Amino acid sequence: MNIRKATETDIDQVWNIFSKVIETGDTYVFNPNTPKRDLTKHWFADYMQTYVLEENGQILGTYIIKPNQIDLGNHIANCSYMVSPKAQGKGIGKKLCEHSLKIAKENSFEGIQFNIVVSTNKGAVELWKKYGFKIIGTTPKGFRHAELGLVDTFIMFKDLNE
Repeated sequence: MNIRKATETDIDQVWNIFSKVIETGDTYVFNPNTPKRDLTKHWFADYMQTYVLEENGQILGTYIIKPNQIDLGNHIANCSYMVSPKAQGKGIGKKLCEHSLKIAKENSFEGIQFNIVVSTNKGAVELWKKYGFKIIGTTPKGFRHAELGLVDTFIMFKDLNE
């Protein structure tokens, strides 16, 4: 498995992952009917870096890293991760997280903040905790879950200088 910066030639494979992950309406704020043309602004915008994890020419996972805020808040990173549903359980989320921590430090970020982690996404919450992220806030009923209705979301943070 290799993690590298994404290129325009990766858009179709990244779209396949992105569209499958959001269609369930249970982990990401993106509308399950988001059109492919919007992928560029959500996952390939100029102000973010996009990475892919590939094996034998197949992209199995992807993540973005960007400043969480502009100007005086740009020393804190924000990341989003997606793993192909066909490749779950292979440790890809762990590899993407580890890589993003390295990239964040290389880019002189002081920390990483996840603004919205759906509380019912237990796998993600536990993975982020394993890597030292702490829940620093809860937004009551912050997410319209496709099956469960309104559920809480977490703000999670990791100080990269600890």
